[in-house]
Amino acid sequence: MPSVPDSEFQILSEGLVDLISEEEFKNRLLLSRREKKPLRVKYGADPSSPDLHLGHAVPLRKLRQFQDAGHQVVFILGDFTARIGDPSHRSETRPMVSPEQIKQNALTYQDQVFKILDKTKTEVRYNSEWLDKMTPADFLYLTSQYTVARLLERDDFHKRFKANQPIAVIEFLYPLLQGYDSVIVKSDIELGGSDQKFNFLVGRELQKVWKQAPQIVMTLPLLEGTDGVRKMSKSFNNAIAIQEIPKEMFGKIMAIPDRLFAVYLQYVTAVPPAERNRWRDEFNRDPREGKAALAEEITALYWGRQSAGQARQEFDRVFKNKEVPEDIQDIEMAASSLDIVSLLKEAGLVASKGEGRRLVEQGGVKIDQEKVTDVLKKVDLSKSVLIQCGKRKFARVRSRVH
Repeated sequence: MPSVPDSEFQILSEGLVDLISEEEFKNRLLLSRREKKPLRVKYGADPSSPDLHLGHAVPLRKLRQFQDAGHQVVFILGDFTARIGDPSHRSETRPMVSPEQIKQNALTYQDQVFKILDKTKTEVRYNSEWLDKMTPADFLYLTSQYTVARLLERDDFHKRFKANQPIAVIEFLYPLLQGYDSVIVKSDIELGGSDQKFNFLVGRELQKVWKQAPQIVMTLPLLEGTDGVRKMSKSFNNAIAIQEIPKEMFGKIMAIPDRLFAVYLQYVTAVPPAERNRWRDEFNRDPREGKAALAEEITALYWGRQSAGQARQEFDRVFKNKEVPEDIQDIEMAASSLDIVSLLKEAGLVASKGEGRRLVEQGGVKIDQEKVTDVLKKVDLSKSVLIQCGKRKFARVRSRVH
């Protein structure tokens, strides 16, 4: 009987939070090799927003490792389940997303996913294909396979129940529908973030009901965002989007806390394990240059070496050499003068006057490279002024009134 090479198992299982179970995984790899049949590795994403970020890239990079080992990725776009919204780590019911927005988001998802995955080894499915066709009797049969008591074992449901916070019945359906996806696509493995463990285990149980071999559960850590506190999320304003332009991606990676260097190196780059010690040693010798090398490596994955190198040069020009960016936006205002807070808001450099006021008070705003701390300061716009807001936002502003 052929054996599974240790190197294949080590590569595919490296960095996991959960592996349920190791023995089953080794046996499934062995069966795949013996029958010369690739494993079906399921990954699902609900297109409830248009942008993927580097947190999504963590499981996607693991999926690419499976593809490089000859296995088949089944990428499920949850256009049906997105209408419910995954309740993971939520303290309230998620608002439903319109079908039109979901359809548009699903198209952009695919463009972004194939920056990482091999399209020729990816089977793309929409779960509306089968969930839209379920009859009321089908739904009732599905719900009969799981008890409310077991659903309440899920951490977020349990906390909300104990706190007397509402849980909509539709939210209980989410894990069942995600698990049913595994039945339909006959997944051998389901892979995703550690917050999905409960849903993946439901899939295992439902596959047993449908007389299938239960899928292997693999979870990966949730990547912390640029604030170094919470998981990466657009709603927390700490995300680095896969579609971020090179200089923005580079700059945001430079802003992550130093303690996340090793995490990003392992989970966001393609640097092999044997080389990571060298990267960590270089970072320990010179943290700034080490982080710049990391930012260039990640940016190159999505934009190529040339664009990543240019982003690094521009970053050094602005932040290391204290120079001004080359591509500064020119903005004309109707007023001949404005107070600094209104000017920041009108120029689109801040989302609100409150944010602008805080930035000024914290010393994060410069006019013609001079720091401004007076929120009442009037700015003369009769001639062009250079405004720097935070570390990376610049604009030249002047009045259109002559």
